[in-house]
Amino acid sequence: MPPPTPNTGRWHLERVPSTGSTNADLVARARAGEADGLVLVADHQTAGRGRLGRVWEAPAGSALLASVLIRPKLLVSDLHLVTQWVALAAVDACREAAGVTPELKWPNDLMVNERKLAGVLAESVVEHGRVAAVVVGIGLNLSWALPEVGVALNDVAPNPVTTDQLLEAFLRALGDGPDPERIRRDYRRRLSTLGQRVRVELPTEQFEGLATAVGDDGRLVVTTASGPRTVSAGDVIHLRPMAP
Repeated sequence: MPPPTPNTGRWHLERVPSTGSTNADLVARARAGEADGLVLVADHQTAGRGRLGRVWEAPAGSALLASVLIRPKLLVSDLHLVTQWVALAAVDACREAAGVTPELKWPNDLMVNERKLAGVLAESVVEHGRVAAVVVGIGLNLSWALPEVGVALNDVAPNPVTTDQLLEAFLRALGDGPDPERIRRDYRRRLSTLGQRVRVELPTEQFEGLATAVGDDGRLVVTTASGPRTVSAGDVIHLRPMAP
């Protein structure tokens, strides 16, 4: 018997046992005219992707693997808020369902004790020179994680949960869609990167400094010895506090 379908509100939920990538599937469907509000969930992905083209893999049934298709009425400069919205919804879902409140690490990772619990990846669908849709995918470790660098929710939760319980809480947390003012406020409040000494690793260089702000455009401001620098993409590593 298939698992029960959670109460999805405005979201139309589809589930598949396995696929290459839920993001890739929804991007293709968005291009074919799929309406706003589709959420695709898979028990397993054979070609999951993370940031910067990295491969993302997990054993079948060990993670929440979901992508959301929306056609947001946002300015192009605000589209990054869609990724933050999904990350914040995942934080809320973990707190509600499992009693764990992850921290956010810039730009889109959920962390517990500096180990990665989940990542979020957004892809835009451009038609006739405008963004017609955004697909946002999340992979959240539930019962398995990479040793040393990752963490599984049920390994740290006072209330271990099933994928269905977490999914239902996630859909509720998505609400009616992205609210720019609330997203900016909550993202900054929950972003553990702010106030941290960090190392920024870019394709051609790396530098260290203090993460001091996030602009309305989603870029991270890092104050270095030579002055502030703005980071739009790259790996940001939290460093241990310097000894007095």
